[in-house]
Amino acid sequence: MPKSKRSKLVSLTQTQKKGREEKELLVEQIQKCVDKYQYIWIFNIDNMRNYYLKEVRNDWNTSRFFFGKNKIMAKALGTTAEEEYKPNLSKLAERLVGNVGLLFTDAPPMEVQQYFENFKKEDYARSGFIATHDFVVPEGPVTRGEDKLAFPSNMEPQLRALGLPTTLKTGVVTCLFDYTVCKKGDTLTPEQAQLLKHFFIQMSEFKVSLKCYYKDGAINNI
Repeated sequence: MPKSKRSKLVSLTQTQKKGREEKELLVEQIQKCVDKYQYIWIFNIDNMRNYYLKEVRNDWNTSRFFFGKNKIMAKALGTTAEEEYKPNLSKLAERLVGNVGLLFTDAPPMEVQQYFENFKKEDYARSGFIATHDFVVPEGPVTRGEDKLAFPSNMEPQLRALGLPTTLKTGVVTCLFDYTVCKKGDTLTPEQAQLLKHFFIQMSEFKVSLKCYYKDGAINNI
């Protein structure tokens, strides 16, 4: 009888070795980029969405992005004056805190700044986000969007389960009274976030904020 794949033993030393090799490869890639590109930018992402970040990467396919591994990125740059890969890179490494990344590019600073000032994408807020404005569902037939589209009748139980006081009246999803889904400043619950999505209400914005850039040993703040 063949052995179950579930019973296969995995050597921890092998997984640790693989993890170490991946880190060393990332350090090597970053240092190659330091040698290759004129500018190194530190950027911050608000309301991370992978599909928008992919779009940014495609627009800048002649440049190189690294994101989400601050300690390894800092190690590649060098965290002390003795260890830094090039002059003053340790000072850049100090700024790798929070939800930040590195952009290596030869594009002039004005071009980089103009692009990211204009690249903003509205999106649906997730649970834990802060509501940017009040949203109230009025009493009566429930609609959504600028075109006042009616909800399908089979969605009524789902809306009711999310807290909306609804019922079906002659097959029409109807709100029994004015219902406040959220108020500005509320920390959204999973139910509130899902209701806002059903009503096509976007309260989140993906954007990339530039913090500073490095060139020839100098760090320039934005």
